[in-house]
Amino acid sequence: MSQDFVIEAFPRDDQGRGASRRLRREERKIPAIIYGGNKEATAISIWHNELKKALENEAFFSHVLTVELDGKKESVILKDLQRHPYKPILTHADFLRVDKDHEIHVNVPLHFINEETAPAIKLHGGVANHQINEVEVICLPQNLPEFIEVDMTAVEMDQVVHLSDLKLPEGVRVAALLQGEDHDLPVVAIHKPRGAKVDEAEEGEEGEENGEEKE
Repeated sequence: MSQDFVIEAFPRDDQGRGASRRLRREERKIPAIIYGGNKEATAISIWHNELKKALENEAFFSHVLTVELDGKKESVILKDLQRHPYKPILTHADFLRVDKDHEIHVNVPLHFINEETAPAIKLHGGVANHQINEVEVICLPQNLPEFIEVDMTAVEMDQVVHLSDLKLPEGVRVAALLQGEDHDLPVVAIHKPRGAKVDEAEEGEEGEENGEEKE
């Protein structure tokens, strides 16, 4: 993994809605919790603006993070994030402890590469239709990829790329595929735009009519 994320955390004793409001308004922090790992859940608070800035980096969502609390460090992943319904404000975060010897389930973004230069798009006028932009993977924390690339170069017109077609790093599995072939969902496909198909069909009909007239 190419980047480290460290979150400064503080103990949180007061809980409840009133305490959370005061925390956000007066201290510019938000309530959060660390749980899992056969330990008791720990209530913490973290700086609102620091977390908000970190979230601008896509990699934050698919990285093992470090939480520093009272001089101690814990490895976690972001498991849930709550936002204000209409204001650009974060309201709560859930962090799950991770252990290097235990697999984790994490949603990892898909990066579609060579899309603009793919022959089916550049030469034949196709359009990429993305069905999903992230995939849940299962792996040990040290094998967690920042993203998974989907190379569009060899994707042909009307070809569908499925989950089983993804090239995964060693030690990484797609969670959905463990549930059977019925869960081998489509990821992306290249098709002619609908209007183009109609135009081609009309041109074909006109050609047949002209041929009949010449006869």
